[in-house]
Amino acid sequence: MSAPSKHSPVSLVPVPSEPKPPAEDRADESSANSASPDQTELTSFQVMDKIAHASIARATMGIAPAALVEAFVDWAVHLAVSPGKQMELREKTLRKSGRLAQFACRCAGDPATHPCIEPLPQDHRFRDPSWQKWPFNIIYQSFLQQQQWWHNAVTDVPGMTPQHENVIEFLTRQMLDMMSPSNFPLTNPEVLNATIAEKGQNFLRGARNFQEDVIRYYRHEKPAGLENFRIGADLATSPGKVVFRNRLIELIQYAPTTDQVRPEPILIVPAWIMKYYILDLSPHNSLVKYLTGQGFTVFMISWLNPGAEDRHLGMEDYRRLGVMDAVDAVCKITQSPKVHALGYCLGGTMLAIAAAAMARDGDDRFGTLTFLAAQTDFTEAGELTLFINDSQVTFLEDMMWDQGYLSTEQMGGAFRLLRSADLIWSRNVHDYLMGQRVPMIDLLAWNADGTRLPYRMHSEYLRKLFLNNDLAAGRYEVGDRPVAVSDIRAPLFVVGTEDDHVAPWKSVYKFHLFADTEVTFALTSGGHNAGIVSEPGHPNRHFRIDTTPADARFRAPDDWVADTAPQDGSWWTAYAAWLHDHSGPMAAPPPMGRARAGLAPLCDAPGTYVMQA
Repeated sequence: MSAPSKHSPVSLVPVPSEPKPPAEDRADESSANSASPDQTELTSFQVMDKIAHASIARATMGIAPAALVEAFVDWAVHLAVSPGKQMELREKTLRKSGRLAQFACRCAGDPATHPCIEPLPQDHRFRDPSWQKWPFNIIYQSFLQQQQWWHNAVTDVPGMTPQHENVIEFLTRQMLDMMSPSNFPLTNPEVLNATIAEKGQNFLRGARNFQEDVIRYYRHEKPAGLENFRIGADLATSPGKVVFRNRLIELIQYAPTTDQVRPEPILIVPAWIMKYYILDLSPHNSLVKYLTGQGFTVFMISWLNPGAEDRHLGMEDYRRLGVMDAVDAVCKITQSPKVHALGYCLGGTMLAIAAAAMARDGDDRFGTLTFLAAQTDFTEAGELTLFINDSQVTFLEDMMWDQGYLSTEQMGGAFRLLRSADLIWSRNVHDYLMGQRVPMIDLLAWNADGTRLPYRMHSEYLRKLFLNNDLAAGRYEVGDRPVAVSDIRAPLFVVGTEDDHVAPWKSVYKFHLFADTEVTFALTSGGHNAGIVSEPGHPNRHFRIDTTPADARFRAPDDWVADTAPQDGSWWTAYAAWLHDHSGPMAAPPPMGRARAGLAPLCDAPGTYVMQA
């Protein structure tokens, strides 16, 4: 069964619902309270600029050259007029050179000499014992010292703006990661040892791997090994039915696995940056399966993978056609006056906007709200904010204006750059120099199944949230009136992850600042994805959890960590207990869909939208 094209998203399975309107009629369905970024009349000169920017963006992965030049000039000029900083760097150069020379001399007599500089905890490139042998110990120690020196050179320069400092530090780190001795055969002892042991067969395998990857790239094929992870067969396997569909979402109702369930259903709002099934990966690590096994009725939104014809879909469409239509359908099917809503990443931000608007308007259907690695304040939103300024956002808008969306490749490249040492260079060494494929796992398979982001939505998201921080400042409008997270009164369960580079946990923790209600905060080990997909029994997992009453004084995040002891295991078990405490007595499960309400099942889960390439 082939996946449907982006121009006919429901062609996979015939259903009795109304057909998707033609592209020329769809703009009428979008919210009309604000103009789309490209609906204003453009002069021929403006069109020329947009075309030029879009052409440049294809070569720069969407990074605006002007933003980079501006950051470099800021650093260079302020460093040039800071003689004290220059003297400090010269002093560090002499001191580091002396320490390296002493280390080299000591190594000649004692190979077990302690290194003069240790890698950062997250740097795994030099962990193998072969790096401690001459001359490789001198090589990698020299590299780490250069890395440290450049960090000192581009940070704490008097007068430099914080954002420009972060940009230059990031770019410097990218260049140094590219030049790491671990990336080259002659300076990597692990590669040399493998080459000697295998008589060069590792390079032959690596050449085949490289050739295969190049062919797959130009054919727009998925990575090697992904064929073993099929949606509906290996991934997203929890049984259920699509019970509602509109032009933006399919709503999946999962089949109950217990004789009785809590009366309040759970509605999961995943991010539309990737496919929904991150929370229904494999049977052993599916949050959906875990929650149904705990006696809950679970619904999940599956988002459309938009194409160029969906360029006018905006943030208001995602709130109205996404969250609000799903809430209406869930309440009609279950006949429950209360819903437990859960939002993940960008889906959590949209859920917060929807919940704030509902609270403002007196709609109290949310019994509880759960936010997983989601932000409502974007002043400390991690390395994704490095290039979010007017220059960069305008450049991205011009790129999306040309194609109608932000593509999977453009978005995926940006995420890989954030962790280039692990996701680019270390993988290149493993696949092409060692000749060993990184084994494909369910989480990597999901990560390779990307989606597009419509032009209007992404422009509004970047400007209103990242650039202007309108939601935290009380300027974000729904229905021409601002909304505030502080209006929400439902109890909150908020999860941050320790190693999150997308939504840093201290940024997620800010729910304590904005929410005027009880907040239960859990801080779990792992990153943005792996920390959330942290099923019971997962090895080496721990978490902290504590509840802050609505009338309690604010605690700084570091104080919260100091006051909250870690415990081994998965946060899922604590979450299920919290949901049970906020739910009514067990009762018979609701029907799968409700035909009398116009919500008869349309097709089996995982539905059709998730199949769109």
